[in-house]
Amino acid sequence: MPETRHHKVLVLGGGVGGYVAALRAAQLGLDTVLIEGSRLGGTCLLRGCIPSKALTHAADRYAEAADGSALGITAAPKLDLKKTIAWKDGIVDRLNSGVASLLARAKVPVVEGWAIFSDAKTCTVETKAGPITLTAEHVILAAGSEAVPLPMLPFGGTIISSTEALNITELPKHLAVVGAGYIGLELGIALRKLGAEVTVIEMADRILPRYDAALTRPVRRWLDRNRVTLHLGAKITGLDAEARLGVETAKGEKLALTADKILVTVGRRPRTEGLGLEAMGLDMAGPFVKVDDQCRTAMRNVWAIGDLVGEPMLAHKASAQGAMVAEIIAGHRRRFDPASVAAICFTDPEIVVAGLSPDEAKAAGEDVVIGQFPLSASGRALTLEAGEDGGFVRIVARKGDQRVLGIQAVGRGVAELAGEFAHALAMGAVLEDIAGTIHVHPTLGESLGEAALLALGRGLHI
Repeated sequence: MPETRHHKVLVLGGGVGGYVAALRAAQLGLDTVLIEGSRLGGTCLLRGCIPSKALTHAADRYAEAADGSALGITAAPKLDLKKTIAWKDGIVDRLNSGVASLLARAKVPVVEGWAIFSDAKTCTVETKAGPITLTAEHVILAAGSEAVPLPMLPFGGTIISSTEALNITELPKHLAVVGAGYIGLELGIALRKLGAEVTVIEMADRILPRYDAALTRPVRRWLDRNRVTLHLGAKITGLDAEARLGVETAKGEKLALTADKILVTVGRRPRTEGLGLEAMGLDMAGPFVKVDDQCRTAMRNVWAIGDLVGEPMLAHKASAQGAMVAEIIAGHRRRFDPASVAAICFTDPEIVVAGLSPDEAKAAGEDVVIGQFPLSASGRALTLEAGEDGGFVRIVARKGDQRVLGIQAVGRGVAELAGEFAHALAMGAVLEDIAGTIHVHPTLGESLGEAALLALGRGLHI
């Protein structure tokens, strides 16, 4: 018979959402166990946010060394991609070890293996030492998500997902990217900077279709300027007998593209198969687990967080939900408000969005005022060579009470402003709160204060 253990809280998944939930539960004195079938850290740490940003940084350093003539700097950089990937892996390993240390210090046992639920509060984990049965009063599902293949382009060989793209040790001469969302463009831009020829195929008629055209226009300029081939409004027809990628363009032209690697980035799906979730009595919302604003599922004391519960599929959303659920189990009163969750595209230039865009606010029936400050008028942006790419910071506020409804930005380095954007929305800021905050000079953050002043009709530097 399998060994049986009982805990107050069982967390399924050791990604950002799961391990934060386990740590917070342990802080609150709850007897907690965490189950992880692979390595601790999940998609973000192992296969997503962290390794992709490491590769992006390396690509930026290479591109800066290769083209610094405007600053009076010239160099001829050489790329050792194996060494780059090893450096990236070192960061991942360090953070993975850090998560394990945090859980050990919090006295959260980690059961390594694949879990299958037989009912809402019971699962069997196949570990290297044999099966273990775990039961709990509360179950937090944090299994994460995985890349979606196309039926005519299954992963394998030359057809890769973002996971394989982050582990290549030989630069492809020609990379084809299927999907012009943030994952495809982040990786495509990084590999273009390293010297690969890049072709992007997108079914929609523009890049980054979830973002408004004003935000994506500077990214499109970078792609055009750096000779990235775009096929928008195009369809993939499959691979021909010579392993060439079939593409039907918006004009009906049929192309056969030869590529060393075909990166498919058409989306991610929640990891719900093979876990026995059908035995747990959960309601679903399409492919996602249906939850309320406390992350409760239809089954009492079963909770779901992160990518399992739908968009946005962001690590910081998952960790916030994980901490919240642990606190609710401990008796605290909490609810999850997605309004202040900011999202970043680490493209060139970067894009940050938080709250409602102008179009979204108007669609919601809001009468809005907009303040938009161009980075070309920012001294700090100019010193960072970030003022000439069409970047800006934009505030959307309700006209009546001046409540800030959304903040967006596009430009080099604007990712570091995301925290201030989210903070303003979380505190329910009005325009005067932001305009009255003394922003440090010279920083990109000044642009937010200037945008607020413009929305108030008293802009100073434009």
